[in-house]
Amino acid sequence: QVQLEESGGGVAQAGGSLRVSCAASDRIFNMHAVAWFRQAPGKEREFVAAMSGSGGAIYYEDAVKGRFSISIDNTKNTVDLEMNSLKLEDTAVYYCAAAKGPFGLGWNLANRYDFWGQGTQVTVSS
Repeated sequence: QVQLEESGGGVAQAGGSLRVSCAASDRIFNMHAVAWFRQAPGKEREFVAAMSGSGGAIYYEDAVKGRFSISIDNTKNTVDLEMNSLKLEDTAVYYCAAAKGPFGLGWNLANRYDFWGQGTQVTVSS
């Protein structure tokens, strides 16, 4: 069982930046994939970004391309999401997920991931 714990959420103004981080209880390098999803009030959970544990593959949801950046810090064993040029519609609870895998397609599908964190709130204000 891998435990994931998110941190770093908060409030930012539109156009600003926030960074959320996810600490894992097992070596991220050993994971097939790590990802960030988000869920806004009244909406379904949606994919944000994913990365292979080795760092060789990266995927982004179209709405965040060019604004968000996913990365792995192997010294801290964390998966980080840097969010820039924030928009009101980025407001959501952000969840970290990990998959021991392996799997081929479907990096953006929640059911590919075995382990989930509790989430951290990100609020973008005008």
